[in-house]
Amino acid sequence: MKVTVVGCSGSFPSAESACSSYLVEADGFRLLLDMGNGALGELQRHIGLYDLDAIFLSHLHADHCIDMCGYFVARYYRHDGGRCPALPVYGPEGTEQRLTTAYADTPSATSMSEVFDFHTLKPGSFDIGPFSVRTERVSHPVEAYGIRLEHGGRTFAYSGDSGVCEGLHELADGVDLFLCEASFTHGKEDVPDLHLNGREAGAQARRANVGRLVLTHIPPWTDGEQNLADARAVYDGPCELAAPGRVYEV
Repeated sequence: MKVTVVGCSGSFPSAESACSSYLVEADGFRLLLDMGNGALGELQRHIGLYDLDAIFLSHLHADHCIDMCGYFVARYYRHDGGRCPALPVYGPEGTEQRLTTAYADTPSATSMSEVFDFHTLKPGSFDIGPFSVRTERVSHPVEAYGIRLEHGGRTFAYSGDSGVCEGLHELADGVDLFLCEASFTHGKEDVPDLHLNGREAGAQARRANVGRLVLTHIPPWTDGEQNLADARAVYDGPCELAAPGRVYEV
């Protein structure tokens, strides 16, 4: 598996990064995890506009899904006059309605299903292309999912947005690479069931015995280096901050 960081800023784009979006590739199949603010433009630095094979949306907050509206336009009004086949999109209950409303401000507008083939996420195991997938509910104010991918005996997990929860541990258990959100600062914000701080992300990685931890979804107002130090204080494996364009071979 190859994992490329398309965007990793939390809440809104920073001067250096789009919001959450990660490209996972194996056997020529391209799966995008989330498409937050600014991600569609950045994605085109890595692949062609019509080269995706599937999309996973962890939840329906704008910093994880809003560029799907622009992507709908790109696929519906394809510049060469052709029609794209419906692209599989895996998201929480109500994904199609939320995106349709966000695009046109009326539920009677052109349905997103003319471009996307929507699949409703539930906790469980299934396949997407060559990937064996497991999804679990994680702790967030809206319905949200983390994801675990396996291919060729290698494993990768992405937290989406989550506070400390058992579902996150189950997804991360023993993975080779854990891409984990760390939005809050230890000792500063303390809001249960919303986000992790760097120390909590490190503790999750240590408990799950992951091979490598990458901290992501760090908002522009959060000191990423402090969160990295906090994670390293409790997790002694390889640990770093996500950065746009960074590639991981899993």
